[in-house]
Amino acid sequence: MTRFTQLAQGADLTATERRIADYIAAQPEAATELTIQQLAAKTFASHSAVVRLAKKLGFAGFVPLRKAIAAENLQRLLAMRPVDANFPFRTGDSALTIAQNLADLTTATVRRTLAQLDAAQLSAAADRIQRASRLFLFAVGDSQIRARSFQNEMTKLNKFAVLAGAYQDESWAVASLTPSDLAIFISYSGAIPSQLRTLQVLANCGVPTLLITGNAGSAGRDAATQTLVCAQPEYDLMKVGTFASQAAFEYVLDTLFAILYARDYQRNLARIKTRVTRQPPLT
Repeated sequence: MTRFTQLAQGADLTATERRIADYIAAQPEAATELTIQQLAAKTFASHSAVVRLAKKLGFAGFVPLRKAIAAENLQRLLAMRPVDANFPFRTGDSALTIAQNLADLTTATVRRTLAQLDAAQLSAAADRIQRASRLFLFAVGDSQIRARSFQNEMTKLNKFAVLAGAYQDESWAVASLTPSDLAIFISYSGAIPSQLRTLQVLANCGVPTLLITGNAGSAGRDAATQTLVCAQPEYDLMKVGTFASQAAFEYVLDTLFAILYARDYQRNLARIKTRVTRQPPLT
């Protein structure tokens, strides 16, 4: 039984308030995506009835109630099948068990990352990408794979990103950056010495930078223009692989791409048609 259900059962609710409470209890995830007007419409209730229910349950209003339900949803999800992000499978596990564990880990990672994201920060990051004359991506190891994927996504928006250091020429990329460009750093630890030095150099030159990291205490935050944090319970070295951190990066980068795509949706859809018409004939 959830805390919301316990509160609702113990409260003296009217028939209308009970109907709203029953809807939330039956569809807690859907309820957190609704505005107060939408929830009222779905439960054939009034705006004031939703507010009264929230206050009877001990909340200042609908928004605090919705946040509490969202937090409870996340806790319930993570409690279903807790998976060690560093060792998500063990010797003797069946193929299906491993598949289930990785599915649960990926789902929990995305949910955990979502809980750390802020709407204003996401919009600001998308603004920086949209305004930039050129994009330069700084990443190493597995994170560079995520960077290449994002580079590919940007072509769908008619923006072409440069993968700095792809051919050991990072210094040339740094030298060519200007204040009209944007440098995006993808690093889970946020502590790679070469990247920290580059961040400081670019800050001194007035070049905007976006740091995407899993380390809220990264020294790079002091030099970066903006930082998006997606921390996960993943160690730096003692782990089988970078499952959680890379799933988090992929989710954040896909989200930024989707935000940018949606801002000019019709024009981007039209570009798909152009791509199809320009395909060479099959031989």
